[in-house]
Amino acid sequence: MLFDPNSFEGTHLDPESRRLLRATIDWFEERGKRRLIADDQSRVWYAEFLEFQAREKLFATFLTPAAEGGGDPDKRWDATRNAVLSEILGFYGLQYWYTWQVTVLGLGPIWMSDNAAAKKRAADLLDAGAVFAFGLSEKEHGADVYSTDMVLTPAADGGFVANGGKYYIGNGNVAGMVSVFGRRADVEGPDGYVFFAVDSGHPNYKLVKNVVDSQMFVSEFRLEDYPVAAEDVLHTGAEAFSAALNTVNVGKFNLCTASIGISEHAFYEAITHAHNRVLYGKRVTEFPHVRQNFVDAYARLAAMKLFADRSVDYFRTASPEDRRYLLFNPITKMKVTSEGEQVVDLLWDVIAAKGFEKDTYFSMAGRDIGALPKLEGTVHVNLALVLKFMPAYLFQATEFTDVPTVHEPKDDDFFWRQGPARGLGSIRFHDWEAAYRRFAQVPNVARFHQQAQALRTLLTTAAPDAEQQADLDFLLTLGQLFTLVVYGQLVLEQAALTDVDADLLDQIFDVLVRDYSAWAVALHGKASSTGAQQEWALGQVRKPVVDRERFERVWERVAALSGAYEMRP
Repeated sequence: MLFDPNSFEGTHLDPESRRLLRATIDWFEERGKRRLIADDQSRVWYAEFLEFQAREKLFATFLTPAAEGGGDPDKRWDATRNAVLSEILGFYGLQYWYTWQVTVLGLGPIWMSDNAAAKKRAADLLDAGAVFAFGLSEKEHGADVYSTDMVLTPAADGGFVANGGKYYIGNGNVAGMVSVFGRRADVEGPDGYVFFAVDSGHPNYKLVKNVVDSQMFVSEFRLEDYPVAAEDVLHTGAEAFSAALNTVNVGKFNLCTASIGISEHAFYEAITHAHNRVLYGKRVTEFPHVRQNFVDAYARLAAMKLFADRSVDYFRTASPEDRRYLLFNPITKMKVTSEGEQVVDLLWDVIAAKGFEKDTYFSMAGRDIGALPKLEGTVHVNLALVLKFMPAYLFQATEFTDVPTVHEPKDDDFFWRQGPARGLGSIRFHDWEAAYRRFAQVPNVARFHQQAQALRTLLTTAAPDAEQQADLDFLLTLGQLFTLVVYGQLVLEQAALTDVDADLLDQIFDVLVRDYSAWAVALHGKASSTGAQQEWALGQVRKPVVDRERFERVWERVAALSGAYEMRP
């Protein structure tokens, strides 16, 4: 279930993808753990990694759509292999993943545009080893694109002059192209939005500083009378706004795979340390609470991987008629990354002070795992988005052809033609209960299914009133309950496709039953909850079906990971 650099083969991928991924793993392993940690502690700019990826044409191969690939059969935007690379980079460190992530975001508005010259330039730069940046956020406004202070004033030559600042912009120190969001000075409202490309090496591009204390360069930059020619404009008007949101739709998925990679590496360190440590005359892992922590962490990590793998299939098969990915993507972002935090916290509770030691990967993981739920929109922003889909998902099931596992090496060109960022209320979903019915024989799946069904009861008998619908604090808790239902569905779908054994599945849903109960209690405690809602909430507090033999079988699987992987020194 866990990624292991020693045995990784990537047999579901094509030969060149496997070669590049293996080369990436070997590059990190040959440098070794001491160098990895020392570079992190010294805030060393990862120039050597960027040189490696340029030499191997790693980003060029993985991030150039086939249409811009010049006939190279290996160049394509393939979400399956991109997810694997994202997980591997997270496994070795958030900083290496980050330069990849912001390159993904920077390329989004370019590949979505009709600007052939800009796309050709981007493809050539990628081939030469360049990285890219996404100039959306601002110091005063964050990612509030409605309030951008990057202003383009029309120039006599038909272009513009840009003035304004951007903040939190990764790769802003070296990016070959920076995709920048702004607005025209002479056009009011949405028609005035503009996405345009700039060069970080231009004299009117002023790099202010790195806003974080890290290997990563998360820049503040300013454009001062920067000349924007017509050929630099990527999108205007409502299309520019949609390009911003649609780019985040593509990029936010990588956060879940980074969280998975970080959690996996931390898991290996934690189980190896704890299983070989003796306290009070016993192995640490003989204490019941320690075993519970490890089994819960393993179950959560397994669920993270199952959900993420299945959601890729929906993204790769999406079309204007099937946009279910717009629900699943924010859940990969907010739920999987939040689960990563819980995994690391459970492990940290066991290894305690060891997690702070400066010669461990875990010290990096503990610091970095919390970043991912807060990037590309906070958990709260993504939960608010998820809530928009709840009525259609729970009450308006529609027939769809079953979505298969999608591993074939195809170009995911729909990513660049997602269309307007509106119409979410019209999106329909297939019958979510089918996956639960398929595994009705698994005790905790059946118990969780009862809790999930009860959410419809709440919405039909004690739905939020008008005041509660304006109370985001109340709604976000409701959103957590809804998210668990969707999360469980895709976990089960992937389990069916990959023959996950009943023991692990039962243990995963043991966790989900407890999580649903906890969020029901939270709903009960909200200041605005009504008597009927409180009664409903307490009725959903369930104990998972206890099976000590099943628990011990899963524990033996966890214990077998002790010593299974240790990064080369």
